[in-house]
Amino acid sequence: MLSKKTKYGIKALTFIARQEKGVKVQIATISESENISHKFLESILLTLRKSGVLGAKKGKGGGYYLLQEASEVKMTKVIRTLEGPIAMVPCVSLNFYEKCADCPDEDKCSVHKLMIQVRDNTLDILRNTTLADLV
Repeated sequence: MLSKKTKYGIKALTFIARQEKGVKVQIATISESENISHKFLESILLTLRKSGVLGAKKGKGGGYYLLQEASEVKMTKVIRTLEGPIAMVPCVSLNFYEKCADCPDEDKCSVHKLMIQVRDNTLDILRNTTLADLV
């Protein structure tokens, strides 16, 4: 299940992407418009800034802005930044692989086979979806 952090992060990013190019958006504006707790949103936007998705300017006329065109911001980057692994189980994760403690042979594991299909289909959708597609 998608966490509220990720859900709100995507909502905030789409809000920012809808603004005219060069416009910086304050947290309070996004918080009020999208009905997201100011404090929680602040944490989410900081995470996105640290990952290189957003830039921020302090002071008068400051706020958050996209560092790339919305068409270049892939959902794989956003999901991995806010949610962590895309795979539902660690034994099929491409970036966060861990062997399952209860599984003697991944090649014969029915759960492993199913989750590879889920991962691959999910990745296909996320790789081919950008922020611009959601605006």
